Amino acid sequence: MQGRKAMLILHGKQAMNEELRSAVHALRDTGWQLDVRVTWEGGDAQRLVGEALAAGYPHIVAGGGDGTLRDVAEAMGLAGTQASLALLPLGTANDFAKAAGIPLEPAAALALLNQPAQAIDLGQVGEQLFLNMATGGFGSQVTASTSEDLKKVLGAAAYLFTGLSRFSELQAASVELQGPDFHWQGDLLALGIGNGRQAGGGQVLCPEAVVNDGLLDIAILPAPTEVVGALRDLFGGEGLFIRARLPWVEVKSSQGLDINLDGEPLKADSLRFAAKPATLRLHLPSASPLLSHPG
Repeated sequence: MQGRKAMLILHGKQAMNEELRSAVHALRDTGWQLDVRVTWEGGDAQRLVGEALAAGYPHIVAGGGDGTLRDVAEAMGLAGTQASLALLPLGTANDFAKAAGIPLEPAAALALLNQPAQAIDLGQVGEQLFLNMATGGFGSQVTASTSEDLKKVLGAAAYLFTGLSRFSELQAASVELQGPDFHWQGDLLALGIGNGRQAGGGQVLCPEAVVNDGLLDIAILPAPTEVVGALRDLFGGEGLFIRARLPWVEVKSSQGLDINLDGEPLKADSLRFAAKPATLRLHLPSASPLLSHPG
């Protein structure tokens, strides 16, 4: 039984999710001991990870939106644990889960506990770790300013709606990026530094990113000369992107750059991003697109 024992760390607003409750009972019926703990306030996810590891749980499940998944993954990565993580995507965007091929149905997502865990990378900036992606520029402002009420009504389309409503605020950011054999300087509209592939409710910024190559994918959308073209490219243009794949990259901006880190806002003049190879053991579908060698 010890090997089939897991703690589910669940975002508090999902506590009354009946489909999830049924999925938990169904997994227990197959012989799993699945204990549920619910978050209430900031810091709870990290605290519960510590309690689970101290109690010897070999598996942890993160249930919630992209922010909750990141919080749990970060806490496990910082702990350097051999315990494995399964993701139960219950948010609006579910960007990492969709790119990874993780089912959005609770029962199917929990069933991934029966799949072997894969060693994956995490991204790091300063003392923080992230699972999916750091975004900068206008796209990150849209993600940060999209209201919870709007997401409840429109789902992922809320991000597009917010972007359109903030059309007049569209401004370029002047930045410099430096990495191994890579240098770029200029004005950009959007920046993605990805361990995963998409952010902001489905904006695919790093379409070739994988989670087990020891590298971060860099996507730069230079600022076009026409505002109409800028908005078009933000929500679907591909040809203007500048791309790189690097073990680390430094980003500098004299006026400060707004960064969204899996839902966590950051602002700084200079940030260093790096890949941390094989930092976390994650249960993924055997044919996940985010694995460089599926299966």
